[in-house]
Amino acid sequence: MTVEGTAEFAGWVDQFVWLMINLRPRNIIQSKFAMVYQNFSQGAQWLPFTPNRSFGQDPRVFVAADGMYFTTYDGRRVIDGISSLWCVGAGHNRREINEAIKHQLDTLDYSTAFNASNDRAFEAAERITALAPGDLNKVLFCSSGSEAADTSLKMALAYHRARGEGHRTVFIGRERGYHGVGFGGMSVGGIPANRKMFGSALLPRVDHLSFTHDPAHAYYNGEPESDHDLLVELEQRILPLHDPSNVAAIIVEPVAGSAGWYVPPKGYLKRLREICDRHGILLIFDEVITGFGRMGTAFGADFYGVVPDMLNFAKCVTNGVIPMGGVICRQSVYDAVMDAHANSPAHAIELFHGYTYSGHPVACAAAIATLNVLRDEELFQRAAQIGKLLGDAMHNRLKGLPHVISIRTLGLAGAVELSSLPGLVGKRAYDVYLECFQQGVLVRSAGENLVLAPAYIVNAEQIAQMVDVLAGAIRKHA
Repeated sequence: MTVEGTAEFAGWVDQFVWLMINLRPRNIIQSKFAMVYQNFSQGAQWLPFTPNRSFGQDPRVFVAADGMYFTTYDGRRVIDGISSLWCVGAGHNRREINEAIKHQLDTLDYSTAFNASNDRAFEAAERITALAPGDLNKVLFCSSGSEAADTSLKMALAYHRARGEGHRTVFIGRERGYHGVGFGGMSVGGIPANRKMFGSALLPRVDHLSFTHDPAHAYYNGEPESDHDLLVELEQRILPLHDPSNVAAIIVEPVAGSAGWYVPPKGYLKRLREICDRHGILLIFDEVITGFGRMGTAFGADFYGVVPDMLNFAKCVTNGVIPMGGVICRQSVYDAVMDAHANSPAHAIELFHGYTYSGHPVACAAAIATLNVLRDEELFQRAAQIGKLLGDAMHNRLKGLPHVISIRTLGLAGAVELSSLPGLVGKRAYDVYLECFQQGVLVRSAGENLVLAPAYIVNAEQIAQMVDVLAGAIRKHA
């Protein structure tokens, strides 16, 4: 499609939405709908992590958003029950963030991050590290959670090499963990579908902890219990197999978000921290989902009272408006890499890593404005309070429904898991997802899980609507 055609098409969409909402003349609507539908169902875009054949039969396309709601191309309002993939913590179309972006574009649109920087990047780094626990006080920016995962792995290798332990090259992830789609992140990640097609090119020296979910404690509203010590395998099999002196880092999500909001049992992360300390292994928390308020605290590390050596972030840091990610590391990690080059020439680069858009000034301006909104409106605290309503509603309305086998809630997020149809893993949850969308609620399907993770501005009435629609959809597809 040409530039002129793209502009004309966008104009048609705008006219169509206005007509749907205001005039609704049937003959015009039908002709416009046919044109718009054809472009969306047969367009040039290849959608990520999407069954594109299914999407083409019934396109789900948003053209506007405000607060808790989307507007679709056919004029419907849909409540955003997942913060648009865990990103939009403060709600859509926040004037303060939009204005900060506009002002930054008029002041400094872009500057290189290599051998130079910009004032907004320094300010954003100060604001982010001020929220981080312990001595996590150095930030290396990137543009996504996937880039943050690979960055943290490379920083771990650089740290050990700088300390004369370059033999530490083994990484340990966790089954059903998600750390993006870079080759490093997929290697330590533990979701089989993400590894299936590209397994031949993954990192070779990687192992995985057992998954944390205990089916005997499948329903919980808060931190679960467990009848098993899930870290015995780490101490008695994995570490002896590789020898702890060869292990560079262990990387985990504080809560397994992408797999379907699986919460570790009480004491799990503290014990993991102790094991890492005992063997000189770095501990990396992937907080792309749990960071910036989802747990009712700045980070999952704060919620669990555990300080990792590195912390990956993205998503909510800019309210999802502009791509940004990064890794916050402890002072000791930074110092080790710098000290190793103390006798090198002053022009020598200490860490040969970074991205074209590291510390992008517009993204940094969005992050600063987002952090202001989160602070001024006390949205971390609100997430903690309203999260209790979400958890109670999901357990009260969904437990006992047909095929429900687990409900897991903590912070402002929850998941309900369904049993699978024979030979069709994921179809039941996907059908429920489609039904919820038709009823005006966007949920997330992940395997057989249906996830709710609304923006922190959600109210009690909207929570009730989301859970009621989800309950009705589960009944319908029983």
